[in-house]
Parts: sequence; C-alpha cells; structure tokens
Amino acid sequence: MKIIYCGDVVGRSGREAVLNNLAFLKEKYKPDAVIVNAENAAHGFGLTPGICRDFFAAGVDAITTGNHVWDQREIIPYFDECKKIIRPLNYPEGTPGRGSCEIELSNGKKLVVLQVMGRAFMEALDCPVQAIDKLLKQYILGKSAAAILVDVHAEATAEKLSFGYYLDGRVSVVAGTHTHVPTADFRILPKGTAYITDVGMCGNYNSVLGFEPEVPIRRLCRKYPSERLVPAKGEGTLYGIYVETDDATGLALKIEQIVC
Repeated sequence: MKIIYCGDVVGRSGREAVLNNLAFLKEKYKPDAVIVNAENAAHGFGLTPGICRDFFAAGVDAITTGNHVWDQREIIPYFDECKKIIRPLNYPEGTPGRGSCEIELSNGKKLVVLQVMGRAFMEALDCPVQAIDKLLKQYILGKSAAAILVDVHAEATAEKLSFGYYLDGRVSVVAGTHTHVPTADFRILPKGTAYITDVGMCGNYNSVLGFEPEVPIRRLCRKYPSERLVPAKGEGTLYGIYVETDDATGLALKIEQIVC
C-alpha cells in the first residue's frame, strides 16, 4: 500500500499548500490513500465542515485533528455526518466523534487510521497506551487491516519515540504531529514500522510555527497574555511523508519525507 500523510495544516497558507500540490503528489506517488492533519486549518485554530469538504473534494481520504479539534464549535455535529474525520482516541468516553476510521480501498483492502494525544506537557486525557491497545485488538496487521497508521499528537519527542518502539511491528506507521517542526529521523524501526517524530506543518515557514512572529515575540519579551495569534500570510510549504507497505505483512518497506 502507498500512503501520503500531510502534517498540521495552519491557516490559509497551509490549506493552499495542500490543495495546490495534491494533484502533483498523486501523479508522482500514485498513493492508495492521502491523509491530512487539519487541526489548525481554520485561521490557525480548529477546522470547519467547509474546510473538510474542500479537502475531500480534492482527493483527501481522511482527516486527523488534535488538541485544537474543538476550537470551531460547528465541527462537532459534523462528526456525526462524516466518518472520515477523527479526533484523538483517548478523549474520555462520551466525547463527540471517534478516534479511528477505516478507509476501504478500491482493491478491497482496508487502511486503519487512528490518533492518540500524548500527555507530557499536554491535556490530562485518558491513557493513550490503553486506548491504542484496546483498538488494536480488533485488527490483525496484514490480514483484517492491510495497513495501520497511528498519529501521535504530542509535545515531547521522547514520548513520541517511546510510542514508536512500543508499536514497532504492530502497526505500519507511527507519525508524530503537533510541534509543527519537521524532524529528520524518518526511518523504519527494527520490527518494520515506519516512524517519524514530527511530520512538520503545511503552512508559511517564515513564521513562528505558522503564525506571524509579532505576537509570539511580545509574549516572549513581556511574559503576559497578549493578542490572539494570527496565521502567517504568504506562500505555504507542504511537509509530509510517503510510506510504502508490504501487502502481505502490513509492515513498512519505505518512508521518505515530502517537501513541496
């Protein structure tokens, strides 16, 4: 299976970076599935049903989110309408939405996409390890699921790395998100799982994590709350990963970084 995963989309620059490059990426890689993290797509905070529909119309197969998933309240009822958008699996029981989805490919194979949120320097959610273990009992990699992609939305690099090794050989891909800074450690772990600590963001890199620098600078210098962050305008860059998996085992054969 061939999978493209695009990192956190920040504002209009990030949305345009994905939408303007998706046709090129599909032509180059011929992916079976394209997944996008869009939790910062709506002016830097959350996402809306309209943004989701734009991505799906362009050929995106599933959307992941993160800690900003609830910033735009109109997205909450959309979870009932659309099964291709997920929020972190380890939110408490009864939280709207779902933490995983299944993508049925034209050849009959199934890709499972799931997301958990880390707890180091993040919100105090339910245990992500227990949440993943419970869900993975439903699938046999390479059989009931041709491939399984796990988004670990977390702040601490050590926590993401620990997840990578914990899940090594049990899933196809462990991709870190949230910090908006692409890491150079993409590789296949010893038991066959493709891994990267952070995919990076889709947005304007002439910024502070996709936002205009002025407000972060004032926060740095004055150390008290100031204005709301404003997404950086201008041309965005898409960062993502491309992964190939073995259809027989579901394990990774190749991972490479995408920049365009």
